[in-house]
Amino acid sequence: MSEVVLPDQTVVSQLGQGTWHMGEDPKQRAAEIRALQLGIDRGMTLIDTAEMYADGEAETVVGEAIKGRRDDVFLVSKVYPFRAGRELIEQACEQSLKRLQTDYLDLYLLHWQGNVPLSETIEGMEMLQAAGKIKRWGVSNLDISDMKELQSLRGGERCAVNQVLYHLGSRGIEYDLLPWQREAGMPIMAYCPLAQGGRHRQQLIQNPTLDKIAKNHDASPLQIALAWTMRTNDVISIPKAVQEKHVIENAEAAMIKLTETELEELDRAFPPPNRKQPLDIV
Repeated sequence: MSEVVLPDQTVVSQLGQGTWHMGEDPKQRAAEIRALQLGIDRGMTLIDTAEMYADGEAETVVGEAIKGRRDDVFLVSKVYPFRAGRELIEQACEQSLKRLQTDYLDLYLLHWQGNVPLSETIEGMEMLQAAGKIKRWGVSNLDISDMKELQSLRGGERCAVNQVLYHLGSRGIEYDLLPWQREAGMPIMAYCPLAQGGRHRQQLIQNPTLDKIAKNHDASPLQIALAWTMRTNDVISIPKAVQEKHVIENAEAAMIKLTETELEELDRAFPPPNRKQPLDIV
């Protein structure tokens, strides 16, 4: 499994597991726990969740899945913007830790920017770090102007990652945000890398170029799309899967190395941006 180096030199799995929509259906809980455990077994040891997902139930699912193997996992959760100030962030973090059945997070993210000043969120994150409740912090859904503002603030340079929507059908960040983060040595964490929940999923499944390249690798079009997000060593990809078959397919996708010719073909089928685009969010 390929790895990505964070700004503090921590090495994490390039392919992780997302949990959006987990915890919503009690009938699926056992399958969700098994899927996460299988993913860990297959090397997808980074798990991303959030207090927002199913009102905390996704965190509860993750807590069950990692019971007895916390040290094997790089655990990421996210705080609501309205709870990201000095007064509420500690309570929010404590509640997430309780649901996850752990005493620390490896990475804690601001889910998106709200009305709380970024400077105050940084202070709150540093307070949690000092208390040993989080190892490092980052952000999610921040565009380049917000990231530049963050970096200009005291402590802002310690942001570990920015988690944003990124897949073959949504490449807007390549115009400015991704190059800027690359220059800053800060990885992108790509959510919905298979366009889960987005309008582009059918395009990925039915695209003739993807289909042709998939046949070259004895893989599926979605496996090629997932491998594409991991073509460089500074993007962490976090697809969600509940079915065992999909977990295994995701893990196998991490082994696919696309050729320069194949990457050029994908650029023609899914052109990179030639101008600034609004940050894509689902």
